[in-house]
Parts: sequence; structure tokens; C-alpha cells
Amino acid sequence: MEWIQWFGTHFIGMFEAGGKQFMGLLTGIVPTLVVLLTFTYAVIKFVGEERINNAIQFAAKYMLLRYTLMPILSIMLLTNPMAYTFGRFVPDKQKPAFYDSLVSFLHPVTALFPYANAGELFVYLGIANGLKQAGYSTSELAVRYFLVGIVIMLIRGIITEQITKFLARKMEANS
Repeated sequence: MEWIQWFGTHFIGMFEAGGKQFMGLLTGIVPTLVVLLTFTYAVIKFVGEERINNAIQFAAKYMLLRYTLMPILSIMLLTNPMAYTFGRFVPDKQKPAFYDSLVSFLHPVTALFPYANAGELFVYLGIANGLKQAGYSTSELAVRYFLVGIVIMLIRGIITEQITKFLARKMEANS
């Protein structure tokens, strides 16, 4: 009969621990997320959706901007999964590369803009908490994550665009 008591204690203990974790998020990260979202939507309203669309169309013309500025703006302004809709500004032959660069940035953006991809927030917080316990700055980690993410998405976008061109030429030659 001891196992029944053990099970009852640990079963409800699991929910109590979940409740404590939830309250920690509710009083910690959730207000930050709400303020960041409000700020982002205010910027969109002040700048204007048409101007933002024009900036995205301009960025789509140039490889460097297409795989850096475009994914950054799309994920920060529209968040995941709506960020993929900025792919409408690139030709079909560049859509795979845009998608690849955007997807590779979904995790690093979480460090500075947690609202952008809330699904990845727990991964980042786990890493950040480990670093904090080791005595390191999480702010430094966030900036480094973000900067490395930009480099990685540029590299992946360029490589994927080249692979797509190669495969398209190969398919044309075979047909």
C-alpha cells in the first residue's frame, strides 16, 4: 500500500511543480513578450504596412538582403509561422533558399525577441539558465546567438540558392 501513497504524492507533486513553473513564466517572460509584441505592432503602425512591404520588395532583389534583412524582418514583424508569407516577394526559384534561411534563423532570434518564435523559447531558456548558473551573462549569449544566426542564414540561403539552380539546370537537361 505504500506505492499508492507514493504515487498519490508524486502525481500531485508533478502538477504542483508545473503550476510553479507556469507562475514563474507568467510573472517573468510573459509580460516581456507582451511589451515586445506591443512595441513591434506600434512600429508597424508608425512606419506603415505599405512602407514595410516596399522595403521587403527592395530587399528581395539583392542576395545579401534577401538572406539577411528579409528573414529578420519577416520573423520579427510577423512571427512564426506567418513569417513564411514574405516568400511571396521572391521568385519561385528563390523560395527554397528564402525558406531555408528563415528556418535557420527561427532559433537564434528567440534570444533577443522571444515572441518571434515562442516554440523555441524553452530551448533558449534552458541554455540561458545553464549559463546563468555557471556565472555567465545571458545578454552576451543573446547577442551572439543573434549575430551568428545572421551569418548562418546568409550562408544557408546562398548555398540553397546555388543547389536549387544546379538541380533546375539538371532537370531541364534531363527533360
